[in-house]
Amino acid sequence: MKNFTFLLLSLIISYSSAAQSAFMKDSTMVSAIHYEIMTNSEAYENLRYLCKEIGHRLAGSEGADRAIEWGTATLDAYKPDRVFLMPVEVPHWTRGRMEYGYFDNEGKRNAVALTALGGSVGTDDKELTAEVVMVKSFEELNSLGKDKIKGKIVFFNKAMDPFLINTGAAYGNTYPIRGKGPSEAARYGAVGCIIRSLTMADDKYPHTGGTQYNDSLPKIPAAALSSVDAQALADALKTNPHLKFTYHLSAQAFPRKQQANVIAEIKGSEFPDEYIVVGGHLDSWDIGEGAHDDGAGIVQSIEVIRAMKAMGYKPKRTIRAVLFINEEFGNDGGETYARVVKEKGEKHIAAIETDMGGFTPQGFGTDVTDAQFDRINSWLPVLEHFNITRLRRGGSGVDIAPLKNGSVALFGLWVDGNRYFDYHHSGNDVFENVNKRELDLGAAALASLIYLIDEHGFE
Repeated sequence: MKNFTFLLLSLIISYSSAAQSAFMKDSTMVSAIHYEIMTNSEAYENLRYLCKEIGHRLAGSEGADRAIEWGTATLDAYKPDRVFLMPVEVPHWTRGRMEYGYFDNEGKRNAVALTALGGSVGTDDKELTAEVVMVKSFEELNSLGKDKIKGKIVFFNKAMDPFLINTGAAYGNTYPIRGKGPSEAARYGAVGCIIRSLTMADDKYPHTGGTQYNDSLPKIPAAALSSVDAQALADALKTNPHLKFTYHLSAQAFPRKQQANVIAEIKGSEFPDEYIVVGGHLDSWDIGEGAHDDGAGIVQSIEVIRAMKAMGYKPKRTIRAVLFINEEFGNDGGETYARVVKEKGEKHIAAIETDMGGFTPQGFGTDVTDAQFDRINSWLPVLEHFNITRLRRGGSGVDIAPLKNGSVALFGLWVDGNRYFDYHHSGNDVFENVNKRELDLGAAALASLIYLIDEHGFE
């Protein structure tokens, strides 16, 4: 019995010693990653170039073509083992040069700030004028029916819920109106559709975003109003329910074209056929500069490659940075990447997306198994010194979602998102609204998680 007790104590001491040794090794490496990025990062200057020299980069546009060239050259300059393009077919849509709107009330013309929803049809080179019917939900629309909707412009006036602390959840609750609202309005005979912008801010910036037409229904012009103008229109309708709204959109669609995902990789030294991916989407909407959405995620992913090469880090597994094309307009880049991975039989053990803006990191959203979640939780003590303290279920990301197969661990960088939807999809999403320190902290959090996955795996 004494011998057994002695053996058991020896094993416990040995295990504790090994665990302490691993903790110290991981803490040292994570500290080194943060030191390298917080003192030598090039992410902010890369973002400056992307925003100011290239600007917005809607999938299918010349701006996106230039961004693909820039991404390839920038990654190549950091000398990873390989940089290559993965061809992707994307839509090609433009809003044109002329879009405006106004409503007349009590003898006064009230100009509004509006912008076409992505994919909207235009107004056939003329103004569209009609009475407005205001609703807040599809249920309310349905209750009014064709008798009250036909020939009108439907105005969806639903604000994001300020009570929801998770602004992503507030956005998700309102998103279906933008995505399906125009077709639902057309179902009841509406000739046009306008929506309150999906934002927490009270300002004059309209926020765009994709809409998905139902091909079995008429396609009607669709636009978003700034939150200030949406409120002004709602107030006017209370006193004048028959007022008319006028708008002009020049939007049009063209044949699909080929662009590409940009991919860089550092080859694994022990398990080169196992892949860990970090990425964001290179495309943006065509208003603003796509600084937070998702220029920040792009330069953070590039910074992971730069930092690892600068530190001389030799990963066990192959690390990939993927600059996905066309997340905003159908996720063609993410879908294509997952399809090619499956066709080639590549083994991905983890994928991490950064697409919530360049704000202060707090943790990671996860789409993982229970065993993987427990493993990641065991790493939190290493990350807590750098304020990475929380894991949550869900929220990994659109680009990497097609990789889900029950074994790939999916993550999304989770940041303080209170200001994200102030900028999201608007002309206010510019370089000047990104903070360098917050941007770099996010890059360091990504690189730290990648190191821990690479070092310990999930098996």
